[in-house]
Amino acid sequence: MTLVLCSRNEHKLEELRTALPGWTIEPLEADDYPPEDGGTYYANARGKALFGRREAPGDAWALGEDSGIEVDALGGEPGVHSARWSAAGRQHRHLLERLAGVPDRRARMIAHLVAIAPDGRELDAVGVLEGEVASEPRGTGGFGYDPVFVPEGETLTVAELGDDWKRASSHRARAAAALRAALEAATGAN
Repeated sequence: MTLVLCSRNEHKLEELRTALPGWTIEPLEADDYPPEDGGTYYANARGKALFGRREAPGDAWALGEDSGIEVDALGGEPGVHSARWSAAGRQHRHLLERLAGVPDRRARMIAHLVAIAPDGRELDAVGVLEGEVASEPRGTGGFGYDPVFVPEGETLTVAELGDDWKRASSHRARAAAALRAALEAATGAN
C-alpha cells in the first residue's frame, strides 16, 4: 500500500515512514502546493490531501499533514501559523522572545493527518503532546520547535530526547499511530 505525502518537508517524511510500517510513503512530486491558509490544522492537512489526490498516482492514498505548537500564555499562538510565524529556522527563537519573563510556559504540540483513498474515502487522525516551553534551546536533534519543547513527564527537550524517543512518542507519532489503526480498519491491511 502506498501513501503519497503532500509535503516537501523531509523530516516529516522520515518520521512518517518510521511511524507507518508496512506502508510505502513517497513525497508528492509537485511544484504548486496549495497555501496553508486554513483556520485549523485539519483544514490545512485536508487541503494538502485533496491537492495530492488530484496529483498522486491513481492507486495511492494521498496524505496531508499540518502541525504546530500552541502556547497557553499566547492565547494558543502560534498554532496553525507555527511554520510561518517567523523566519524559517528562527521560529523557536521568536517563541522564546515572546515568552521572555512569562512564568506560564504550558504548551502542546499538535499534528493532524488526513488521508484520502483512491476512491475518495477520507480518514483523519490527531496527535497531541502536552508539555511546556523551555527557557532556552537545548539539544541538537529534531527540527522546528523541538529544541524548546519539554514534553510532560520529561526534563529534556524533544531535541535532547532524540530521534528514537520522537519516533515513538511525538505528536506526529501519536497521530500516525491513530491513522495507522484507521488505515488498517479501512483496508484490511496490517
